[in-house]
Amino acid sequence: MKFLIKNGTVVTGGGVFDQDILLNDGMIAEVGENLRADDKFEVFDAEGYYILPGLIDICTEICDPGCETRENILSVSKTAAKGGYTSLASQCNTDPPVDNKTLTSYVVTKSRQQSLVNIFPCGSMTANGHISEIGEMLNDGMIAISDGGVSVEDTMLMLNILDYARMFDIPMIVTCEDRRLANSGLINKGRISTMLGLRGIPREAEELMVARNLLLARDHNPRLHIANISTRGSVELVRSYKKAGMDVTCGTAPHYFTLTEDALETYDTFAKVKPPLRTRDDLEHIIEGVADGTIDVISSGHSPVTIDSKLQEFDRAEYGISSLETSFPVSYTALVEAGHISFPRLIECMAQSPAKILGLKYKGDIAPDHDADLCLISKTGRYTIDGASFASLAKFTPYQGREVSGEVRYTMVGGQVVYVK
Repeated sequence: MKFLIKNGTVVTGGGVFDQDILLNDGMIAEVGENLRADDKFEVFDAEGYYILPGLIDICTEICDPGCETRENILSVSKTAAKGGYTSLASQCNTDPPVDNKTLTSYVVTKSRQQSLVNIFPCGSMTANGHISEIGEMLNDGMIAISDGGVSVEDTMLMLNILDYARMFDIPMIVTCEDRRLANSGLINKGRISTMLGLRGIPREAEELMVARNLLLARDHNPRLHIANISTRGSVELVRSYKKAGMDVTCGTAPHYFTLTEDALETYDTFAKVKPPLRTRDDLEHIIEGVADGTIDVISSGHSPVTIDSKLQEFDRAEYGISSLETSFPVSYTALVEAGHISFPRLIECMAQSPAKILGLKYKGDIAPDHDADLCLISKTGRYTIDGASFASLAKFTPYQGREVSGEVRYTMVGGQVVYVK
């Protein structure tokens, strides 16, 4: 657990530097040029690698308890480490849902026993249609509250949750979809849904809920994070509220700035996700939102399901995507290599901002006294994505066969190597 990492290129939200890193007892002891250490430290030559702070995913479905055939704590930690993630905030949409202190404690305890990475549970905002026992879950290790991927449609209940959460100064991670407007739709409502004869989900189903949540939060100042926005209108709404001075954050996932509804022309169920893939215009505005700071976070959107549930007729196939292993390389290739954003901006979106939103004070950066959570990325070469090689139990991807850069070669958690390519 004593390492001197030399000759690498450190990339953080603050810039790109040729620096050495000294790791001691699970912490970053020193960062600088030409560092030296005694023979108790193992020297790691990182020439040819970018050294990044460990990536942090703000809403990962771990599927444990209750849905372990889709994913479990050990498998999700393996796929996270392979993708460069060192910390996950786990969604509460398990079976039963994480809506009480017993289930919160279960996730915390089992993660400590089995996980290669840090797993911090999100607790459900509601339990049986009422506000959950947020304080009790907080005492047992909950890091944030979430709607579990299903919007709270009762406006009065949502307003009460906003007020209640503010008392505990805890992040709220919300999904935005009006289920009545979505009306059991399958893909984005538009040209492709019409051509394929599939029920469409209008963009208004997302945008109206984004507007409602922003309006409710405007005068209540909660720590509100809107997850996985996918439309031009959602970007414009968040941007306008931010310009007006509202302290709100939002995120998206790589498939919303790399894939469009055109990926569904062949009824490809691997590209069936919620919210649905949108149009080229939406994609371009999502990229613009990441570039100008409207969008704060790029999360993986990892929502694994069984392969059998995908290999069905389109209307019967489940929503979901296996994306912890592809999130960084796909984002790096589509955003940094393509010239849309800088490398430090990508790290800000995938490590620094998630750490700040979740209150993980000593994660998301490479600096003295921070946790030694790091990943090393190959500077050169490209590789081809292959779902069959995933560490995840969900071995499928809409990116099958795509060439990308930015392959993760090493991942360290608390100064210990948990993944080597």
